[in-house]
Amino acid sequence: MHAVKRKAGTLPREITSFVGRRQATADIGKCLCRWRLVTLTGVGGVGKTRLALHVARRLQRTFPDGVRLAELAKVHTASLVASAVAAAVEAPDTVSTRDPVRALADHLAGRRLLLVLDNCEHVREACADLVAALLRAAPGLRVLATSREPIGLPGEHVWRVLPLTLPGTQEPAAGAEDAGTGYEALALFEDRASAAVSGFVVDKGNENAVATLCRRLDGLPLAIELAAVRLPVLSVDQMLTRLEDRYRLLATGYRDDQPRHQTLRAAIGWSFDLCTGLEQTLWARLSVFAGQAGQEAVQDVCAGAGLTREQVLSGIASLVGKSVVCRTGHGAHVRYSMLETIRDYGKERLAESGEETAVRRRHRDHYLRLAERAEADWFGPRQPAWLDRTRADEPDVWAALEFCLTEPGEARTGLRMAGALWWYWIGSAVRDGRHWLDRALALDTAPSGERAKALWVDGWVATGQGDVQRALGALTECADLARRLGDDTALAHATQWIGTAMWIQDRLEEAAVYLERALDHHRATGELTSVTTVVSCQLGMVVGLLGDVERAMALCKDCVALCEAHGECWTRSWALWNLAVTWWSRGDLRSAERYARESLRVKRRITDRLGIPFCVEFLAWIAMANGDAEAASLMLAMSERMWEPIGAPLFGWGTLRGWSVHCRERAERTLGKDTVEAARRRAAEIPFDAAVAYALGETRRPSGGAARPGVPAGALSGVPAPSAPGDSLLRLTPRERQVATLVAEGRSNREIAARLVISQRTAEGHVDRIMNKLGVRSRAGIASWAANHLTSGA
Repeated sequence: MHAVKRKAGTLPREITSFVGRRQATADIGKCLCRWRLVTLTGVGGVGKTRLALHVARRLQRTFPDGVRLAELAKVHTASLVASAVAAAVEAPDTVSTRDPVRALADHLAGRRLLLVLDNCEHVREACADLVAALLRAAPGLRVLATSREPIGLPGEHVWRVLPLTLPGTQEPAAGAEDAGTGYEALALFEDRASAAVSGFVVDKGNENAVATLCRRLDGLPLAIELAAVRLPVLSVDQMLTRLEDRYRLLATGYRDDQPRHQTLRAAIGWSFDLCTGLEQTLWARLSVFAGQAGQEAVQDVCAGAGLTREQVLSGIASLVGKSVVCRTGHGAHVRYSMLETIRDYGKERLAESGEETAVRRRHRDHYLRLAERAEADWFGPRQPAWLDRTRADEPDVWAALEFCLTEPGEARTGLRMAGALWWYWIGSAVRDGRHWLDRALALDTAPSGERAKALWVDGWVATGQGDVQRALGALTECADLARRLGDDTALAHATQWIGTAMWIQDRLEEAAVYLERALDHHRATGELTSVTTVVSCQLGMVVGLLGDVERAMALCKDCVALCEAHGECWTRSWALWNLAVTWWSRGDLRSAERYARESLRVKRRITDRLGIPFCVEFLAWIAMANGDAEAASLMLAMSERMWEPIGAPLFGWGTLRGWSVHCRERAERTLGKDTVEAARRRAAEIPFDAAVAYALGETRRPSGGAARPGVPAGALSGVPAPSAPGDSLLRLTPRERQVATLVAEGRSNREIAARLVISQRTAEGHVDRIMNKLGVRSRAGIASWAANHLTSGA
């Protein structure tokens, strides 16, 4: 279930060695010191991405706030460029109704960071608008872009990436021991060929043939690598003969292309011709994937019409061996992907085959089934796993939705898919949810069950953004449509979220009426989902504020118990938060703090960016009520930073906003304006995860001068540096070592609790503390650590 995925925005590991380009690497680094926007241009396959990443790795220590990578090849809609960049720089803006470019600019203001924008050419105008806004807002920002043509902004420095050096056209690299391998193209061929054929070297016997081949490939790295991996089955001379045949085809097929485009097309087309018929079909079908894909996805999409699922597996193994497909991960976590140039060639072949629409529909159907499986399974212990998997698959989920909204006759399915993803929108991608829901609703306006569901989901998402008027409009339309269709379920959901919107408007009596109706319906049907259970704690909050505290407690505690019995996180976290607020309203600060911290721990497990600021803010109020103005001031500043890109602190709910203002005023009176302002500046420097850990009391109180993110871990007081493996082992208690071993065996929290004769809540607490001590974010991280440092008897 868990998909292994590199964290968004981080630089990928180098799988093969980087060959050549020493002078270019140094010169581009100097350019970034002088110009704030440097764009690497050149033909596909010339190595723009590889060079940009190599430069970025060498410059990581130069930028205090780090280096971040936005991979735009996966973005097929210009309006989503800002969201892709926001994810790359970890801007906590997934829910705002604000302009995403403005929110991202605010997040980057004051930071010294290098942003790598890879593959800008297909969204060049959107990139230009975004980069212009970001450079204006963030003086410390530098942008290194790759594109087949310049972005086109004033002040942009364009660096044309040239092919690798070749004999007969350039001098060999200075200091090279051998004249042949002193040329970058020959050195690359030797490096990749020696990996395919042990002991291969470029020497006097083969140097001329290799040089001729590299010249015919125009020194393009991708073309040379495709040729080198053929060495086990073809000699260099045989490769030259095959390549000549491909050029004859090009002479009549692609007259308008630039010579180097023809060279690359020749190399890729030549590799395509060397594939078996099965491999060629698979290559073409794989091109529909926008990002990385797991084995199940590859088989679902590529099997059929002549290919069995078993043939797909054997075929993809062959394509990996031929460097057509890239493979990452191990075992059940293997993921497959293609370089953009190779994918583009596959798309051409797929279009020529006449089966493009059918394959894209199978691709859409796979991700629709995935969304609906997750929806059906959401009320349970696998919420973190479903979120991880969907985040890994997000480019292909977007591609599937795009197919629905651009292919004639598929808009109704787009409504169905966007509605089924409510659990992802509200927890991880609220703004993206509004984007897809609004588009689908605008395209298919006919009355239908799919439209009714999409309307209440859209209303819920808008409520999460604090856009209450828009929410009430969608929810009222949903209620009217549900009555016409006789859809009692949609009507109950619309009623529930209308009540929630009224609650946020402080229309508590009206809200209680709507929420009571929704609760009665959900209990009558017996349907158990996160939506049908969260209404209990929503109603509990409202009746508590109206004075019925005992019923409020009972409703929220029943909700927590039900969620715990099923291993559910999202609803449980909100029920715990509502209990914290209810205890707060009764003046029991100790209970309020306990429930708020428990809520925050659960929210951290699912990375609930919308819910986490609620908890941090609330814990600041408790600190102030306990007389700790310094801690309150810092946590208020942290929550303020978290709310900033969201745009509507605390959903804009007046009651909570009043409590918040009161707390801020008390802190300022106690500490003085200068101290509060200093805390605000300091909070801006504390990473999101470190802020959460501080709010939970897991780190000591930050003290001393402000530090900047991007400095070595632990330089910021209150953010402990990661320990060495031996040290982390010592810091785990014997019980935590037992739990880590059981996690490594793949056991759930419920199974761990049964094995150790403890409660499930205690088991979850152990897992959370282990993650914090080891500095990992998932159970897979614990398992990896345990495999290296614990024995089965630990």
